[in-house]
Amino acid sequence: MPHVTSETSSRGAVAYQVGGKSFLSFRTPRKDAFDPGTGEPYDDVIVFWVPSPDDKEALVQDPSSPWFTTAHFNGHPSVLLRGSRIGELRRDQLVEVVQDAWLSRASRRRAETWLAAHGPG
Repeated sequence: MPHVTSETSSRGAVAYQVGGKSFLSFRTPRKDAFDPGTGEPYDDVIVFWVPSPDDKEALVQDPSSPWFTTAHFNGHPSVLLRGSRIGELRRDQLVEVVQDAWLSRASRRRAETWLAAHGPG
């Protein structure tokens, strides 16, 4: 995706941004996303911005899906994915979610230019 930069936080978490707005980030372990068996926080959570609450709901509604959310993200336009489960997604599914994340955070002009060249996902 064009105009992408990356930022690394003081805790080592990497976020990919367009126009200074994050659209995909790698979280450091937090108490809100944890292994139910051990209680240990997941150390491989990736955050993807989504275009709308409906898009978020579509991704997280199936409990067997690798997509999830936590109470911390209630009302936030994003979904979570454990890196260890990324292999459960087809490449085209992952591409679509990354493109949608970028489009949801890019400026209108950048999004329109990209869509004119590539078409909707």
